[in-house]
Amino acid sequence: MPGAGYLDHARVGPLSPPAAAARTAATALATRLEPADLDRLFALGDAARVSAARLLDARPHEIALVPSTSNGLFAVAAALRGPGTLLVPRAEFPANLYPWLRFAGRGGPAVRLIASADGRHLTPDLLRGHLTPEVTAVTVSAVDSLTGHLAPLAALKEVLGPDRLLIVDAIQGLGAVPLESDAVDVLVSGGQKWLRAGWGAALLMIRDRCEGQLGTGLGGWAGVTEPFADRHPAPPLPGAAAHLATNPDLTAAAALGAALDDLAEQGGPAAAGARIRATLAELLDRVRRVGGDVLLDGLDPYERGGIASFRLPGHDPVSVHRALETAGVVTTRRDEWIRLSPHVCTPSTAADLLTEVLRTLSHGTSAPVAVTGRTPHPDPTTHLHQEPTCPTP
Repeated sequence: MPGAGYLDHARVGPLSPPAAAARTAATALATRLEPADLDRLFALGDAARVSAARLLDARPHEIALVPSTSNGLFAVAAALRGPGTLLVPRAEFPANLYPWLRFAGRGGPAVRLIASADGRHLTPDLLRGHLTPEVTAVTVSAVDSLTGHLAPLAALKEVLGPDRLLIVDAIQGLGAVPLESDAVDVLVSGGQKWLRAGWGAALLMIRDRCEGQLGTGLGGWAGVTEPFADRHPAPPLPGAAAHLATNPDLTAAAALGAALDDLAEQGGPAAAGARIRATLAELLDRVRRVGGDVLLDGLDPYERGGIASFRLPGHDPVSVHRALETAGVVTTRRDEWIRLSPHVCTPSTAADLLTEVLRTLSHGTSAPVAVTGRTPHPDPTTHLHQEPTCPTP
């Protein structure tokens, strides 16, 4: 398990015990490969797709396993037919920008960047103002990677209507907060952040209703019905599997499936989201107490995922980030902002560690060094939510 001050799940979620155990067991099968072991490995991949379908309220054939979020987005970009225009928020994370740019001149739709008043977020009103006749699709992150703003997916889809695609990069939301996945036409999410499943496998959901708007794109031999037939290309497989270039990493798929099952057993995204938001709210309250500024501080808790960013006025953000890291508080720095992203298993000591460092900086003294447990003088007036029991292997 990560240290008490690990607040960086939006960057990488340390592998959970169930995912680690599943990966180890699958690796043992791959190491041995007795006659039935390969079938068992492929069954683990199938089970992961079924678990993903259950989470996203999809049919299993609408789910495929791809190597990463970026790989899935490139597969969709290659399949999205032009002509037309794709709308992208100007401040989107680059992983949800480059696939569309690369295929804009190769048969895909043109890309139009749009910006809101705050420069980052796609709202229904903003979208409505950009819906010219040539627009065929919109892509957006489910949760903004800097501010934590949760995209109103159902409201965006209502504005788009049934004939335009809503494509979602869900990696900063899936496993952290409930998502309005029934409104989404195409969804991609890796497992290495909030799902804590590690690298190597990602979910690609393509709804049946998108069939007429997507070609086969990057679909290779693993995405066709008769890969060993004499005549090529063979017909594509039904559903999302048509976009597979090759077979998935089955050991990674096993870890992803275990992580999805563990999420369901722990109460699903609603329960996880409630605990993560409560922890994040406490962390932000500690930031405000020492005079810190919170980015988009006016967001309602349910308009935010598991991410928030702050700065300490009058202090160099590089020095603040370094002081936190030295004290065992792991965060991400983006320019002037320090990003916080706790998880279900983040203990109350994380807020105490954060407070001690920020107070020390605010008072102009040396920051504490290598703090690994509860600080000597925790704030007695603060009570975090009850800490959950983390799963063990």
